[in-house]
Amino acid sequence: MSLLEVNSLKKVYKTRLGGNSVEALKCVDFSVEEGEYVAVMGESGSGKTTLLNILAAIDKPTAGSVLLNGTDFSKIKDSLISTFRRDNLGFVFQDFNLLDTFSLEDNIFLPLVLKGMSYKEMKPKIEPIAERLGITSLLKKYPYEVSGGQKQRAAVARALITEPKIILADEPTGALDSKATDELLNLFGDINKNGQTILMVTHSVKAASHASRVMFIKDGEVFHQLYKGGNTTEEFYQRISETLTLLAGGKSV
Repeated sequence: MSLLEVNSLKKVYKTRLGGNSVEALKCVDFSVEEGEYVAVMGESGSGKTTLLNILAAIDKPTAGSVLLNGTDFSKIKDSLISTFRRDNLGFVFQDFNLLDTFSLEDNIFLPLVLKGMSYKEMKPKIEPIAERLGITSLLKKYPYEVSGGQKQRAAVARALITEPKIILADEPTGALDSKATDELLNLFGDINKNGQTILMVTHSVKAASHASRVMFIKDGEVFHQLYKGGNTTEEFYQRISETLTLLAGGKSV
C-alpha cells in the first residue's frame, strides 16, 4: 500500500446562488510512496491549489477518496480532523505563517503545545532539528528579526517537529531570494534523503527540478508526469521546461 492514495478525486464548486458550478478537479488519480519527493505544477486555475487543500484535509472532495497510510480522510469525524492533520501532516507555506508575537522557538513548539506536551517533553525534540536546519542561535529571536530564508527554516522545523507522515509545501520558495531558495531546496533534499516524504506545489521549475517526480495538472486532471531517474538536476530542469512549453502551447507530450 502506498503512503498516499488519491482515487478518482473530483471537486465541484457551486456559486452562492447555486446557478453555476465550476469543476476544479475532474478525475485525479495518483499515489505517493513513502520517502518520495513529488512536485505538482500547473497554470493558475489548473486545480493544483484545490488538490493541495483536499490533501491537507482543509477542503472535502465532491467525489473520490484520499487515503493516508490507509486512513480515508472522509471517514474522519469533523471533530477529529484538526487532530489528524496536526498528528500526520506537516505544512510549509509561501508566507511562512509564523506568529510575530512568538519567538521562533515558540512558533516551532506550537503544534506540540496544541498536543498538550510540556516544555520538558518538547525541548529534546527541537534541539536536533534546529541544529540540522542551522537555526539554533536564532531560536530566541522573533520573526521580524530574521531574514525570509531563516523564517522559512523555522517553518520547516515547525513542520518536522511533529514527525509527520508527509510534508505538504505550498510554493515554499515563492517569497525567497535566489540564495535562500537554493538553501531551502538543498534542505528539502537533505530532509528527503533522511526518509521524509514531501509533496510540493510550485510554479518554479527550479524548485520542481529538485524533486524525484513532477506531476503536471491541467484542467483539473493529472495531465502528465516526469520522473527524474538518473537525470541531474540541470537535465531534469530542462525536461520540465520543455514539458511546460508544450503544455502551454496545447501540444501533446
